[in-house]
Amino acid sequence: MWECVVRRIEELCAQRNISFRHLAYISGMSPSTITNILNGKSKNPGVVTIKKICDGLDITFMDFFDTDYFRALEQEIY
Repeated sequence: MWECVVRRIEELCAQRNISFRHLAYISGMSPSTITNILNGKSKNPGVVTIKKICDGLDITFMDFFDTDYFRALEQEIY
């Protein structure tokens, strides 16, 4: 799932022509938070972090996850 989150962040930034640093700024987070997600140091970003990204990009939570690759994820059983 982490790879899907990274891919979506990259897509959304590319669509808006913004840097990851700017994403962090408009989302009210430190650049290191976004960097840690992108480089795999934080492989399980929480709901609050994703919500802040959505708010910064002015999209809904559903918009963030509305992609074929999120829909294709198999349900994980723990």
